[in-house]
Amino acid sequence: MLFPIRDDNPRLRFPVVTVLLIIANVVAFLFELSLNARGQAALVAGAGAIPYEIVNRVDIGQRNLLPWPGSLWTSMFLHAGWLHLLGNMWFLWVFGDNVEERLGSFRFLIFYLVTGTVGALAQCFSMPSSLAPMIGASGAVAGVLGGYLMLYPHARIVTWIILFFWVRLPAWIFLGVWFIGQFMLPTGSGVAWMAHVGGFLAGLGLVRLLAHPPPTPAEIASLPPRRQHGQW
Repeated sequence: MLFPIRDDNPRLRFPVVTVLLIIANVVAFLFELSLNARGQAALVAGAGAIPYEIVNRVDIGQRNLLPWPGSLWTSMFLHAGWLHLLGNMWFLWVFGDNVEERLGSFRFLIFYLVTGTVGALAQCFSMPSSLAPMIGASGAVAGVLGGYLMLYPHARIVTWIILFFWVRLPAWIFLGVWFIGQFMLPTGSGVAWMAHVGGFLAGLGLVRLLAHPPPTPAEIASLPPRRQHGQW
């Protein structure tokens, strides 16, 4: 299992949208925790993306917070537990800042929402009869990973190989292993792995349409020495 510690990839600007997305997800999760068990179940039922509802364009059972297909978007800001939340937000923090810088803040927000939507749709159409609500930012975060791979394939990722050691891996290796690993998740794991696959592929395709040119050598040279070495 590979886990990213940080990347050696300097940035010129503070990642405003990345930070705001992380804050929004944390606030939504804290709101979940403030509810009792019945309230949490109602929130997930009303804001989670239920594949049967999305595929058939219907609203069954409890009324959704937003009309169809609004649950595709509300589901992106709910999580099933601390590990689910922290894992998604850490990946977003490590990889999102550089993608946001190349796209610009507004385009990055659009990119995040579109790839998250594609990921959720991929999961819904892979199990169209399911009535289980799907929640989490994983599809959108996977889109960010796909965008990062396309833009920075040779950036170094400081990686913790669980129970062994830390290494610096090229992004194409780290993210390639991550992507292949989605197909190896066991059946019944509860992980919406098709959302990961759909979001990642959407990120690969969409990022080239939205990305601005890379920074010039002069802009890179203007970075403080500490950040040039990726140690923020």
